[in-house]
Amino acid sequence: MTRTREWLYAWLLLLPAATLLALFTHYPAIANLWHSFLSTPKANRPAKFIGLDNYRALVDDPVFWQALTNNLWYALGTIPLSIALALLMALWVNQRLPGRGFLRLAYFTPTVLPMIAVANIWLFFYTPGYGLFDQIAGALGFGHHNWLGSQSTALPALMIVTIWKEAGFFMIFYLAALQSMSPHLAEAAAIEGASRRYFFWRVTFPLLMPTTLFVLVNAVINAFRLVDHIVVMTRGGPDNATALLLYYIFEIGFRFWDSSYAAALTMVLLVLLGAVALFQFFFLERRTHYQ
Repeated sequence: MTRTREWLYAWLLLLPAATLLALFTHYPAIANLWHSFLSTPKANRPAKFIGLDNYRALVDDPVFWQALTNNLWYALGTIPLSIALALLMALWVNQRLPGRGFLRLAYFTPTVLPMIAVANIWLFFYTPGYGLFDQIAGALGFGHHNWLGSQSTALPALMIVTIWKEAGFFMIFYLAALQSMSPHLAEAAAIEGASRRYFFWRVTFPLLMPTTLFVLVNAVINAFRLVDHIVVMTRGGPDNATALLLYYIFEIGFRFWDSSYAAALTMVLLVLLGAVALFQFFFLERRTHYQ
């Protein structure tokens, strides 16, 4: 009887969170999967079952493949650099420096700015002719360049904005982890004659792996959910050079009103994120040591 009461009590504690998770995560995912097998309803034409037609159209859609490729490059370009820069900043401001409170504030400020405001700030920086980057290039003797209007530089320009905004957010978690470490570890390493570089790779970085895993999960999610910056800065151009997967879903669903095809695209995004999550938690989790 006691064991049954404990079991019931545990499930009652989990019930509110499980209910919210089912209503706002599992049910929408299942409903979206079912909707991807239907046609898009029109005014005088209800939705009907069409099977895998949306997925066949997806395979033959060149814009989808370009958006997926852009998103993979975007993730590869932003995730490692954001995490590495956040770790470097955390190590820097964790030291006893004059004005380190101001440094922490300066690094964290981009995080609290709204996405639209950040996009407009950088839109001014990238403006051809009188933007900040072209002013610097002109002072150095270089010509003007349309950073967001060139296929070769538009996507890297968006990557820079993302790194600038996210690094300060990730820095807070690394800084908290660094401050929770015992100072006796550094003292013992110094007594043994270990260099700062050796101490970082053999002690500090392994102890930061739980934080790194948490930051990595957030960085991956952020890399596949960018819409705001693209809407303000490029609208997917030039020639779909900055069209990422979620932005393409947004365009299909809310601009062209093809909800069933957007549902099929969303399922691809969910499967992709699910595969990345499985890799993170079954491969990286085994290499993560908790104190």
